Amino acid sequence: MNASVDAVAASPCNARASRNLWLRCTLKRSQQEAVASSAMTATSDNFFNAFAIFLGATLGQMAWVSGLPQLFGAVSQLLSVWLASHFARKGFITVCAVLQALVVLAMGALAAFRPEQGVWLFIALAALYHGFINLIQPHWRAWMGTVVPPRRRGAFFAARTRLTMASSLTVFFLGGSILSVCDSAGMAWLGFSLLFSIAAMGRWVSAWLLWQMHDPEPMEVRSPGVFVRTLKNFREAWKDQTFRQFSMFVAGMQAMVAISAPFFAVYMLEELHFSYLEFVLVSVASIVTQFVSLRFWGRFSDLYGNRLVMIITSSLIPSLPLLWLFSDDYSYILAIQAFSGFAWSGFTLSTANYLYDIRPFRSDFATYAAVQSALSAALVFIGAMVGGAIATQAADFLSFTGWQLGSPIFVVFIVSTVLRTLVTLWFIPRSVEPKVRPRPDLLRLVFRIRGFNAISGVALDFLTVVRKRRDGSSDSRQP
Repeated sequence: MNASVDAVAASPCNARASRNLWLRCTLKRSQQEAVASSAMTATSDNFFNAFAIFLGATLGQMAWVSGLPQLFGAVSQLLSVWLASHFARKGFITVCAVLQALVVLAMGALAAFRPEQGVWLFIALAALYHGFINLIQPHWRAWMGTVVPPRRRGAFFAARTRLTMASSLTVFFLGGSILSVCDSAGMAWLGFSLLFSIAAMGRWVSAWLLWQMHDPEPMEVRSPGVFVRTLKNFREAWKDQTFRQFSMFVAGMQAMVAISAPFFAVYMLEELHFSYLEFVLVSVASIVTQFVSLRFWGRFSDLYGNRLVMIITSSLIPSLPLLWLFSDDYSYILAIQAFSGFAWSGFTLSTANYLYDIRPFRSDFATYAAVQSALSAALVFIGAMVGGAIATQAADFLSFTGWQLGSPIFVVFIVSTVLRTLVTLWFIPRSVEPKVRPRPDLLRLVFRIRGFNAISGVALDFLTVVRKRRDGSSDSRQP
């Protein structure tokens, strides 16, 4: 039996093998794919700003680096609903993964050649990068929902998350070390080229592993008018006042965060002259704190409700950019980042849970999540553009007013603090404590960590699972 299992594991997982064999093979490949893809995702949010600075991005261009890829990604996710009925799922995901690897490799070439319009080329590549991620995600979630047995779902995704975080942090440290060594030798371009080459190789291996996996439902049934129906579902979801106010709160907060988010890297690398390794360590202080404190916030929200967690953390988040004004001591900045991770961890988890609780009973959770995601992406783009405009004019503003600040970037931090506070004050009196609803049976809804960012928190993704009726049809309703 063990020999047969090994034989299947060494070959593509296919339906010709018994169900237990292809299932074991597919789950094993999925865990391996988590490690391989982490080589790419570890660079996605945490080195992009540093790379743009290396290419010579202006403060205005830094706003485009932060905002446009998010907007493009949200549009791609909406299009993926329509594309789902036109392509075989596994082939579509694999092709997107290969194209994403080519995009990352092109970033490495950009570092080596540094063309005159390198910053704008990088912005375009970053938009494509996020586009492919968002094309893949809905299909991947549906695929895993049909493959992972309900009784193993919690343990499987917990193990996958641990693998993802461990390998991502390893690559993150390795990337910072490579960049620091190359930069000290006057060859930062080589460091970025190596970093993106490693990321591309990881994604290619990821694509190969995805192709080896078995998909028991390779092709969704094509249904005419699916895109129009999706838009109608979005309109119906928006009519819910509680959901509408909550979505505006989350999107508004993310927009105000986007005003300042691109400029923390600028401040650390350009003004404080951190090495790339020091930059990585500051980011890790936030990321690790976020990951560790998720369990604390989960227990706290179980005892006191998600609304209270949202109120506490949304009251802490406005102070985060303001804290950077008081000292440039490295230990102090590490402490700020740890505090930031603690606040963002609770905010991210509570808003994800709150969204689940406030949606109408037995409605489609994915629709509500997609509406919120699209709105957030649009406002993040606007916030980033506003932040770029403020940063560009900050030095002239300080000269005109005579204010004495340690850096013109502090103007952006102050504006972001004020606007985050206003968003919080607007939402608190409008927030409601939703009724406790029955939780999904057998973890039919699973949250997983799909990425992380030192400034704006761990990104939680959700996995919805379709329950099969006895007559063989699908029941996509959720409690």
